[in-house]
Amino acid sequence: MVAKTILDHILSRMASGGLRVYYPDGTVKHYGPDDPSVELHFKHPRVMRAILLDPLTGLGESYMNGQTDIIGDLGAISGLAAANAAMMQQFARLNLPRPRQANRRRRQRQQIAHHYDLGNDFYKLWLDESMTYSCAYFRQPTDSLEQAQDQKVDYILRKLQLKPGQTLLDIGCGWGKLLIAAVQQYGVTGHGITLSAEQHKLAQERVAAAGLADKITIELRNYQDLPAQAAYDRIVSVGMYEHVGKGNHATYFKALDRLLKPDGLSVLHTITAPRLEPISVWTDRYIFPGGYLPTVAQTAQLMERYGFELQDYENLRFHYALTLEEWQRRFDSHRDEVVRRYDERFYRMWRFYLGTSAGGFRYAGLTLSQFVMTKGPKADLPLTREHLYAAHQ
Repeated sequence: MVAKTILDHILSRMASGGLRVYYPDGTVKHYGPDDPSVELHFKHPRVMRAILLDPLTGLGESYMNGQTDIIGDLGAISGLAAANAAMMQQFARLNLPRPRQANRRRRQRQQIAHHYDLGNDFYKLWLDESMTYSCAYFRQPTDSLEQAQDQKVDYILRKLQLKPGQTLLDIGCGWGKLLIAAVQQYGVTGHGITLSAEQHKLAQERVAAAGLADKITIELRNYQDLPAQAAYDRIVSVGMYEHVGKGNHATYFKALDRLLKPDGLSVLHTITAPRLEPISVWTDRYIFPGGYLPTVAQTAQLMERYGFELQDYENLRFHYALTLEEWQRRFDSHRDEVVRRYDERFYRMWRFYLGTSAGGFRYAGLTLSQFVMTKGPKADLPLTREHLYAAHQ
């Protein structure tokens, strides 16, 4: 078995961590200097060739299809890859180029629907009660997910420096939690847009239930289609920028420049990557078609190009690790229902996504960035960051 020989040769270069592999011919091998943090059970010879051609896609697809079992922490897979760069470079030399889904405007609604229109009942199974599907903010690791998501919304609203009577645009408003909180707590008028039909429907229902239909408008609309005369005091985007797509980030900042008032302020909450490279083929194919993770430097450069001044930056990397780990725990607790609604393959696909993503933030180079920016200098901002924490001391 040539594939097994090559794979064994590459894995033997593991210099950090520990991995145990059960091969289809009954061979069991231990790799790395430490006790294994995860075990891989290969059930078919084709798995090894697929992993050689693309480690994440080969492992992810074989796990989805029941050809590989993964015992232990799924996040450890990301950790082992990050800690063994020289070994992973050996895989890279064998990788074949794979097609990815282009992120063009005419396909964006379909690409968003692939992920977010699986059904609100699906997300209700494992998100917090508000169905906030983005990184939470933990003051303590023991905070509940519900508490941490409330804290995240409060934290972003503090960074927005809202004042009564202002207008707030939420680009990618999800199920509406942030907008409802902003209107209730700060007396602003809210406008939310999303490309997800499922989110649009439930967000409208929640706004109506809160008695805020005269204060909040939720639209199923692309941010690029907002009218030229629209202008907002504040603009926020949470977990949407990752979907803009490679080569499209300048378009986002052009729109931001057009939509934000001259004395306005904007908060951008997004996953960022350590390098300019495409997302994995597996993630593009099964989870976030057309997605792309920008770097901090790339984002800051675009801010400067379009006349924005960066007022504050924060990396909440480990907050997202905690969030994803809790999502996976809740997701696993509903395994039978997920399998009944969809199937075993779907369950394993999402479990692989949640677990390896958590590892990406805890062990590898993924970061969660919050940028606060203004259109040029703004003299009336607080001199310190005390306003973010004063009520919690």
